[in-house]
Amino acid sequence: MRRPSKFFPNKLSADSQRLISLAQETAKATSRLERRAWEQTMDGLVQKLLKGKRQDAIDAALDSLFKTELNAYDVLLQTVEAASESCTIEHEGLVYDALLIAAPVLAWTRFLIPAGPIPAEMQTTLAAHLSAHVLAKDTHVALAPALYAIDQLPFTHSDTCAITKSLAMAAIKGNAFKIPNNPPDTAPFLADTRYLIAAVAAPAGQALFRWQTAQTPASAASLRTEALAQWQQQAGANIARLLTGCNIEFLLPESYFAACRKADLQIRPCSIRAAVHYLTHTLNVEVAGLCAIVAGFGDASADAPLSEYRIGFSTRDNPNILYGIVWPLYGQEEDDDDFPSHSPFDLARGKVPIQEILELLQEMGVVCEKRHHERFPMEFCDDCGAPLFADATGNLVHAEMPEDAEQNAARLH
Repeated sequence: MRRPSKFFPNKLSADSQRLISLAQETAKATSRLERRAWEQTMDGLVQKLLKGKRQDAIDAALDSLFKTELNAYDVLLQTVEAASESCTIEHEGLVYDALLIAAPVLAWTRFLIPAGPIPAEMQTTLAAHLSAHVLAKDTHVALAPALYAIDQLPFTHSDTCAITKSLAMAAIKGNAFKIPNNPPDTAPFLADTRYLIAAVAAPAGQALFRWQTAQTPASAASLRTEALAQWQQQAGANIARLLTGCNIEFLLPESYFAACRKADLQIRPCSIRAAVHYLTHTLNVEVAGLCAIVAGFGDASADAPLSEYRIGFSTRDNPNILYGIVWPLYGQEEDDDDFPSHSPFDLARGKVPIQEILELLQEMGVVCEKRHHERFPMEFCDDCGAPLFADATGNLVHAEMPEDAEQNAARLH
């Protein structure tokens, strides 16, 4: 679930108020026909605002609903995301449906994770593998010529909408897509996601993905599994050349926002694996010599959901927090800060986050020396902005490697 921005105007504009009302009525609709009628009106307004780069009006409406009416908030967010990652384009008398897609690659290493331009020959190869194994027949695809870090992805829905339309036109016309000069610098993390971005277009009403052509839900699931396996096998060798020295895991190319959300969830276990790998090599200790302290962090209010877990690492010989990682919580996870539980979210995932963290540490061979059950405030270092971690005694401290440890360019995740 998207978190609200830290700033929003005190008075809502007319467009923001209209968005709020439409989202509320859509959420209250008691029939599909009524819901679709409200959605159609809301779609038109959202598209108008995106075209006019009125991100401020959209954000203000989302922020207001986030605080007051989460069902309507979800309705509006889904509408905005759908409008920014898809479009309809008319070209030479034909109407096309187009969708922005992302193919996330999870990477972890004790070195720097590369990002940046993809050689032209590899672009052609990757686009061919997308068409052959993931996309439906007779679709058009255009691949952005870079491997993106999260800092380099479009920042707003308006930015996403612009890239969707530009890539979609490139796909339909068969033109090359040019990325802006001087992309933002990437933050060096031990575990991070890299993204291939593309647009797929097809005549209106036709399938975009291979599994959409299945005759039954069971066969669709089979085609989806097969598509991922083929993508991993066929595209894997090429992408591995771009991520030298990294352990990598491929996720299924899907619609942009859905793929990014899945990557946010699945990069978190990689962060623990990367931290353990980094610490054992840098400190020259065995995994059994590491200890972990796990604590939940969030707003001090008892009614507020937990925001994240912070995992601090020490050694058996040194109780100080030497390194730490942040495990952010998303959506329903924010309410599932302990286990066992029987919410629909738990039944779908099988585990709540704290259970997953503790089991992963155990699997890695790291002793969980302390799991704090109290909630800690979201505090950060005043000098460098790094998150503070709870030590075994419950004090919030800065994670600091020993002075004689090998220095590494990557930082806390």
